[in-house]
Amino acid sequence: MKFCKKYEEYMQEQKEKKNLPGVGFKKLKKILKRCRRRDHLPSRIALDEAINHQHGNNCPHECTVCDETFFPELLKELEDVVGWFNENAQKLLELHLASSFKKCLTWLTGNHSKTSHLGLIQEGKDLVNYALINAVAIRKILKKYDKIHESSQGQAFKTQVQKMRIEILQSPWLCELMAFHINLKESQKESGAVLASPPALFGGCSFVFDDGKPFLSCELSDSVKVDIDLTCSICLDTVFDPISLTCGHIYCYMCACSAASVNVVDGLKTADPSEKCPLCREVCVYKGAVHLDELSILLKRSCREYWEERRKTERAERLQQAKEYWDYQCRSFTGI
Repeated sequence: MKFCKKYEEYMQEQKEKKNLPGVGFKKLKKILKRCRRRDHLPSRIALDEAINHQHGNNCPHECTVCDETFFPELLKELEDVVGWFNENAQKLLELHLASSFKKCLTWLTGNHSKTSHLGLIQEGKDLVNYALINAVAIRKILKKYDKIHESSQGQAFKTQVQKMRIEILQSPWLCELMAFHINLKESQKESGAVLASPPALFGGCSFVFDDGKPFLSCELSDSVKVDIDLTCSICLDTVFDPISLTCGHIYCYMCACSAASVNVVDGLKTADPSEKCPLCREVCVYKGAVHLDELSILLKRSCREYWEERRKTERAERLQQAKEYWDYQCRSFTGI
């Protein structure tokens, strides 16, 4: 079955359950077909394009079909898809980490499936499938664009999307779902519970050490693999109390505070917008940072000795910073 048909069937099935945004794969392909027909017109424009192409100018003339329709349409759809995925992944993970009281309230409101072990796994699996199929759809439509235009503008658009932080495979919530999947499996082993063929989120998701460096590795499909480096590039150690900046890079919380020139008491929300990510040098990346709670649980479970040692060190550092902060506030208030 062609991917376009498979994608349309999947989205139709999902929209019957809930109103999901998606990539207008069929519509975008029609836009490219109009562009292809235009390129084959026996006109002076087509001749000029052929001449310019021989001189190395790919898609030399302004392509009104693509520039005014294709990319703006794809960008809007991509923003909707990533926004929906992030919002629902966040809700699911918050429910998993919620107190017993909140879970009881959720159960009383009628959402019984969302509070059960299997229900959480199934919803997580649905979110991953949604992210995966839309990521593949975007890759394929951009590849088709470059093939028709014999250009690299599709790849350039993908790079721009990554800089705008709306690439679904770079979402911190995908990282959290990967950790969530491993945590559920480990919890099941520790409790000794045996579930009848539980649906797995990821076929090949694992927490591994490669040359002493920790990674979250996951094969989402034959063509999509996600590897997340869990080494903090500031302290050069395994991330502790991990946080993901809006650019997608992961650091220890205290290391991120240090890079943003803020005290741990004030937190990253008070960081100056001009402060940059130590790796990519992007600005305005601290205010919307996401605490990776599921990843923190996974690291605590997988690196017990390191985690305990680091916890003692961090506790002493945080107490010292808090003492200095409140001493300064008292001196400022009393004028001493």
